[in-house]
Amino acid sequence: GCRCRMKTPLALQAASEEVRSAAIKRLLEVFGMEDPPAVHGHKQPPQYMLDLYNTVADVDGVTKDPYLLEGNTVRSFFDKLHSEQVEFKFNLSTVARSEKVLTAELHLFKLRPQGTITFSRHHFCQVSVYQLLDIGKTNSTQTKKLLSSRLIPVHSAGWEVLTVTQAIRSWVADEGSNLGLHVVVRTLEGSQTDLKLIHFASGRHHHQSKLPMLVLFTDDGRRSAALEMLVKSSRTARSPHYSEEEGRSKPCQRLPLYVDFEEIGWSGWIVSPRGYNAYHCKGSCSFPLGQNMRPTNHATVQSIINALKLIRGIETPCCVPDKLFSINLLYFDDDENVVLKQYSDMVAGSCGCH
Repeated sequence: GCRCRMKTPLALQAASEEVRSAAIKRLLEVFGMEDPPAVHGHKQPPQYMLDLYNTVADVDGVTKDPYLLEGNTVRSFFDKLHSEQVEFKFNLSTVARSEKVLTAELHLFKLRPQGTITFSRHHFCQVSVYQLLDIGKTNSTQTKKLLSSRLIPVHSAGWEVLTVTQAIRSWVADEGSNLGLHVVVRTLEGSQTDLKLIHFASGRHHHQSKLPMLVLFTDDGRRSAALEMLVKSSRTARSPHYSEEEGRSKPCQRLPLYVDFEEIGWSGWIVSPRGYNAYHCKGSCSFPLGQNMRPTNHATVQSIINALKLIRGIETPCCVPDKLFSINLLYFDDDENVVLKQYSDMVAGSCGCH
């Protein structure tokens, strides 16, 4: 007898481990991942990405305004060349082909001019960014293609943003065509300027906060299946231990349900939030359903049929989320890039009888 009693907790433990790993795998799927990203020690996320996250999300990660972001994913990449010249290369292997590239921006930090500016009758210079082409693949003899160009003040310092969407779209479609970007600075007369006068921070000598960066706004096309999952799980939520009295005691309402990323072991790769309140819906939907229960017409009819006991086996309607909000995650991917992603239908905004 003694041996059996010893085994039971172990069996339970094994089952719960199994359930735990299956549950975490399923949660990763909700977040669009197969495996959790590798943790590379604590790097500092780019300030731009932190600011963007704080613009679109509140403290708990819940979306402030669903129309602020064009797509549902923003990715940042650092230059892999670290060259002295104004050439940049970004590894886009983490972008899925199915992702729709909406906008791509090259962010360069312009440093203050060194020395005296001799050429400057003008207060502006022209900055152009080109996509480097593979002559073997194209019919033309052109080695580069102009993507965008703008005038910037000679004496300024700070971030400059150039649009490079065309190049990124072609690179996502064909990874082999990614030969990088080339930036050219000219005076207004058209001659190339001295790099000492107009120069941008490079990956070699400058602080991490000023590194050249590519920012990609994409949409991964996932309008979540989380809603269906929620509705299904609420249908089967009645456990055998559920007494009718208990259910009837409190009407359908929204209650807290905090998801803690640290507890799941995800705090190493998620920058923000530390967790979020998903909320859950609980309580009875018994006759008569008041308007405060936000019932659908169907639920109202079902509760009447249930109350009249006209047909056997008709349950009372279910207490389920009837408004869902999205949340935002700021995290490091496998390649140490910082990604901001918006996930729809993650928070129960209100509950009703359905």
